[in-house]
Amino acid sequence: MLAALPHNPHMSLVASARQLPPQLLLRWSIAVAAVTIAMKFLAWWLTGSVGLLSDAMESIVNLASAAFALLMVKIAQRPADADHQYGHHKAEYFSAGFEGLMIIVAAAGIAWAALLRLSDPQPLQQLGIGLVLSVVSSAFNGALAWAMFQSARQHRSMALEGDARHLMTDVWTSAGVIVGVAIAAVTDWIWLDPVVAIAVAANILREGVHLMWRSAQALMDPALEPEVQAQIEQALKQFEHSTIRFDHMSSRRSGQRRFVDIHMHMPASWTLGRAAAVRASVEQALMSAVPGLRATIQLLPSDVEPHFADEEDLI
Repeated sequence: MLAALPHNPHMSLVASARQLPPQLLLRWSIAVAAVTIAMKFLAWWLTGSVGLLSDAMESIVNLASAAFALLMVKIAQRPADADHQYGHHKAEYFSAGFEGLMIIVAAAGIAWAALLRLSDPQPLQQLGIGLVLSVVSSAFNGALAWAMFQSARQHRSMALEGDARHLMTDVWTSAGVIVGVAIAAVTDWIWLDPVVAIAVAANILREGVHLMWRSAQALMDPALEPEVQAQIEQALKQFEHSTIRFDHMSSRRSGQRRFVDIHMHMPASWTLGRAAAVRASVEQALMSAVPGLRATIQLLPSDVEPHFADEEDLI
């Protein structure tokens, strides 16, 4: 009898996180954002630190972004209709773009508040409890972001990935604020507090621009990932021989959906029924290799090549 495999709690936790549906995680994100807003604004009120204020302002962006992401995920899951015959999957891209825009707005507000404080530095108070509140709220965000990343990979959800990246940015932002504020308190360099806030603004500005760029790129239907294309090519190889060949493969991503177009050449003497049966086998192999893939296979005689318009004709 084979010995039982050792139990790996980490792998079990990862598998569980990947199975969590995006809508549930986004609802959790809204709840966590509401809690962290209260904790971080309390930390700012107790200490008077503009660095902690910048951290609290970013949490407001977390709340607005999570709410918008939840709305977009619901829209993306709507079935195809007469006006959207390929579905609503691209709605998630708008979520990531909106989140990036909100981050940029928050960065501008943080930088403005920090510059005002830099011109008139203020002493910090009650740092102990203020920093504890910030650490606890960051722990909440970090745990939720980790679960979101796992689920985003499983469901290929850009809205979930965007919210997870923003939460991780918030975690690193909080870590920098805590260190900076602590140093300012120990050294009595009160000017360091607004400087840390400016650094926070620069960091989240970078993340906001990155999210907007990714959203814009995704809206232009990029090709499938190289590893997915390799899986498709491997599935096609089992059907290639002297009478069947494939060419002119093109692919695109649209939200959670993946599409591929292929030309399949076969002898002109084959009956339509035989050709259709082989095509059905190819389609089944492709869907087994890449779950959720939609394949469009055009049948052509072996000695026929399609003619495409030159680029000059398309201008």
